[in-house]
Amino acid sequence: MKWGGLDPAYQPKEIKKIVREAILLSGGGVAVLLQMAHPSVAAGVNNHSNFAYRPVDRLRTTMTYVYCMTFGTPAEKEAIINLVHKAHTVVKGKDGGRDYSADDPDLQLWVAATLYATAINLYTKIFGSLPEKEHDKIYTQYAILATSLRVPQKLWPANRAAFWRYWDEQIAKAEINDHARAVAQDVLWNKVAPLWVRAPLPLLRVFTTYMLPPTLREEFGFKDTKSRRAFYNLMVGTLKVTYPLTPKFIRTYPKKYYMNDMRKRLTKMGHVI
Repeated sequence: MKWGGLDPAYQPKEIKKIVREAILLSGGGVAVLLQMAHPSVAAGVNNHSNFAYRPVDRLRTTMTYVYCMTFGTPAEKEAIINLVHKAHTVVKGKDGGRDYSADDPDLQLWVAATLYATAINLYTKIFGSLPEKEHDKIYTQYAILATSLRVPQKLWPANRAAFWRYWDEQIAKAEINDHARAVAQDVLWNKVAPLWVRAPLPLLRVFTTYMLPPTLREEFGFKDTKSRRAFYNLMVGTLKVTYPLTPKFIRTYPKKYYMNDMRKRLTKMGHVI
């Protein structure tokens, strides 16, 4: 079995140093709202999902997918990919006169692109710039998040320069509609999630606001004030100092947790892994 022309036995190496970091979880809201900037993605999420009541499940499924594609065995990857495609088969319809489908390669490409852009922006903010050759390898390997969803390899931009041209084009034509704003409300102002999910939301609102491109920040209606920007800069400055000093076993614990959880769930479902 191949996904988008990629052998399932393929094991990316360099991206592991990025994906393993727990700090990437703080960019979850950023990635979600970037995805919602594509009207068809927003329609699919609005009509077939519920962020308000299932934020923990949404986080689990996304992180399981990302961690598995990076650290999983070929058998684990195949099992997770099959589950993802099964879930996506029902996510299709028409919204505002526009057809949408979760299996649309262009939509899958955009989702994967938001995961790469958010992760690399966060990582370099905290750890600094990566060596050029290493960064090129990391970028190339991030294609697995697209090709594993049946996106043809040729659709993943050929290099980082091509990626950021694609990115700028997508941001320029992004549309923040009512569906996207409703998801933002569910993600950042959630009132029904467990307390441990809601407690950090005030911090995440500020963090997410300034991690978004300025045009999208404005279209979502997020406030941009001197005090909020100063607080964001303080958070980033503090993380730059404290996060790299945090023991690696703590920084990589979410990866360990979600991989163990995935293996338990696959075993219960009868998958041989």
